[in-house]
Order: sequence, then structure tokens, then C-alpha cells
Amino acid sequence: MKSVTKTGNRLFAALVCLTNLAACHKTMDASLQQNATLAPVSLSNVTVSATGTCDYVFNETAVTAAGYTKVFEDNFDTDLTKWNVWTGGAFNNELQYYQAANLQLQNGNLVITAKKETVTGATTPFDATPKTFNYTSGRIECKTNISASAVTPKIRIVARIKLAAGYGMWPAFWSYGDPWPTQGEIDYLEARGQEPFKYQTNYFYGRAANRNLVKNQVGIITSGVSLTDCYHVYEMIWSQNSLTSLFDGVIVETKTGSYVPNLFGKTERVALNLAVGGDFFSNFNAAQIVTGSMYVDFVKVFKSN
Repeated sequence: MKSVTKTGNRLFAALVCLTNLAACHKTMDASLQQNATLAPVSLSNVTVSATGTCDYVFNETAVTAAGYTKVFEDNFDTDLTKWNVWTGGAFNNELQYYQAANLQLQNGNLVITAKKETVTGATTPFDATPKTFNYTSGRIECKTNISASAVTPKIRIVARIKLAAGYGMWPAFWSYGDPWPTQGEIDYLEARGQEPFKYQTNYFYGRAANRNLVKNQVGIITSGVSLTDCYHVYEMIWSQNSLTSLFDGVIVETKTGSYVPNLFGKTERVALNLAVGGDFFSNFNAAQIVTGSMYVDFVKVFKSN
């Protein structure tokens, strides 16, 4: 996502969370070999077609057999104690007020629901100025940090999600650190509810707060199967020189160069949220908003040398 879409989000320091696959690298993890028929791409603002599998089942056995060790997992069976809950408005001209009431655990899923309702609350979690909001939704951030570094050279972040449908819905699965973007931001998935067959990836980095240096690195993944009707698995492998995206077990994109190596050694926390409206949309018409829910089956993080 471009810096104008999430600029202020990365400044919230009170919440703390938890490839060497360079373009010229000739080897792949064993868990990726079966999907090597879809060649990765390393271009700016690319569009990639992907088949997709409705209600795809993640093959964790193949991942661990490839040398990965699981370091974090939440199947959303009991509670949200592994996460911090965002309370307050956000940024990017989004319309929602984030609150705990919009986060529910149902049948082993985290359900984040956007609602049309008028509430008054803090402008942001660190700006208590009262503001009236016409929508509410939910956002959580992991309490445990993740970092691709010399200690953990490769990090693999995975989530199984059914995206929210509806005009103006903006579901996201991503990570970032403070002060933004000095610790970087990696967008594993963000989508528009009115585009049920499409999602995108991105990343950001800067040497000073609020000064993003990364340009034109959006990857647009077009699925042959709806992202809002059933579950899909979204993965990102973060290593020193590349960011490799997988969709339903298939490599769909690899980002290299353009400050990707600068992310190595940075510390980020994983976030899940459902925004309403905002700068992510072009020619946005608030009168057309249709609210929906984002379903998250699990989040897992693995490390490998």
C-alpha cells in the first residue's frame, strides 16, 4: 500500500508484536518445489494471475519438512491474549472507529466485523480528542515481534482468511514497526471488498519517520476463485534480499531490490484489521458502503536458516 494509505498507523508505539531467495538464486524450499510452475516476478506494480483453491488447506507438514520451525501460532480457539486490541480511530481518511466489540471468536475463527453505527471516541489511540465516527470495526496487533535477521534469516508468515465483501471494505494482513517506516512495513495482503477476485502486496521503508523511500512496488494478485466466498492461505517469506508471496501454496510474486535488503534486521509486529473507506480507494463514494466481516482461521509464523 502506498504511504498515503497508512502513514499515521505506524507511529503507534504503545502496541508491540511479533528471503536468501534473491532473483538469481536457483534453489527453492522443498515445500515450494511442487508449485514452481508459476514463475515468480520481480517487477514494479505487476499484475499476476493465480488459480486459487477455494477453502485451501495449509500443508504445515511440508513447511516443517522443508526446515522451518514454528515460533508463533494462534488458531483463535480461546481468547485474544496474544494480541493487543486497537481502540480509537486510525488514519488514511478511514471512516471506522476500532473497538473490541467488533472482534469475536466464533468456531475457531477471529471474526472482524465492520458495522454502520455512530459512536464518539478518541481520534486515535494516542490522540484523545473526541471525534464522531459513522462506522466501527476491529484491529489487533501481535504482542510478539518478528524479524528476519542474522539470528532468524528467514521468516515465513501465514494466515488463512476469508476476506470481507462489500463496497468500501478494506481487509488487511500486514506487519510494521515504529517509528514508521524506519522499521519497515510489509503488506502480505490488502484488498477492496468490491473486488472479490483481487488482492495486493506492498512494502515500505524509510530512514526517517514518515518519509517512505519505496515507490511503485505494488503486486496485484488476481485469483480465479473468489476471495470473499471461501478461505484462502496468504503467505510471505521475508529474507535478506527478497519478499516472496504465496497464495494457496503457490508462489505468485517475489520482490527484490529497491530497499528490500534494508528491511533485514528490522523489528515488526503482525496486524490484522478491517478498515472502512479511506485513501486506498479511488473515486470513493461513502454512500455506497456495504459492511461485511473478515474471517481469520489462524496466523502462524515460522523461522528458518
